[in-house]
Amino acid sequence: MTQTPIRLTVNGRIHEITAAPQTPLLYVLRNDLALNGPKYGCGLGECGTCTVLIDGAAARSCVIPVSGCAGRDILTLEGLGTHDKPDVVQQAFIDEQAAQCGYCLNGMIMTTKALLAINPQPTEQEALAALRYNLCRCGTHVEILRAVMRASGQITEAVD
Repeated sequence: MTQTPIRLTVNGRIHEITAAPQTPLLYVLRNDLALNGPKYGCGLGECGTCTVLIDGAAARSCVIPVSGCAGRDILTLEGLGTHDKPDVVQQAFIDEQAAQCGYCLNGMIMTTKALLAINPQPTEQEALAALRYNLCRCGTHVEILRAVMRASGQITEAVD
């Protein structure tokens, strides 16, 4: 495949990369930009581990060609918060201990971030609907749902 120069804005920084236009965005994020928040899961856009925000919307980076991302704002897990000051969604997942193996967390957190941007106080049913295509094989769905509700400010009490 012919490689072409592509300008990407990722986490507020402009990157000039050279890639085949049909290269999945996920490969560029992980291999060229060393951003390992988005994970390779199924490669079909069905499990959600590769989720990033593109212009604020949750998107599956494993099935999006990098050429379609030029001129758009891409946000990965690494762009949300810092170790010392996590994003409110990241902190909610920490507070609710919403992880076992942690492989699904990138997708769960990024999808939650997109949901709360358009619906700051979703009902549990709306949160479940938003996360319905994010898979967690470990079964931490109860903790994940509590984390979403905590991030929206609807749960403030400590975990039992």
